[in-house]
Amino acid sequence: QVQLVESGGGLVQAGGSLRLSCAASGRSFSSYAMGWFRRAPGKEREFAATINRSGGDTYYSNSVRGRFTISRDNAKNTVYLQMNSLKPEDTAVYYCAAAALGSSWYAIDPRTYDYWGQGTQVTVSS
Repeated sequence: QVQLVESGGGLVQAGGSLRLSCAASGRSFSSYAMGWFRRAPGKEREFAATINRSGGDTYYSNSVRGRFTISRDNAKNTVYLQMNSLKPEDTAVYYCAAAALGSSWYAIDPRTYDYWGQGTQVTVSS
């Protein structure tokens, strides 16, 4: 079992920045690829970013590429999502998730993920 707890959400003006954190406890954090997803009001869950076990490979959705950066610190059992140049359309509940994959793999399909956090709200005002 892996428990994931997100933090760092809040209210920010358009053009601002936030950094989300996701702290993991339980089984070895470095055994999991990690992802960030989001769900905006009235919309389905959407992939945002993913990172492989070592942190050497990342992938982003077109909507956040160039503005968001995913990273991880395996010594601290934490994955981060640095969000810059935020837009009102980034408003959503953001979730981190863990997937038991091979060392070089990451995943954009939410069905691949085994564990999910409870989410943190990000609201971007115009």
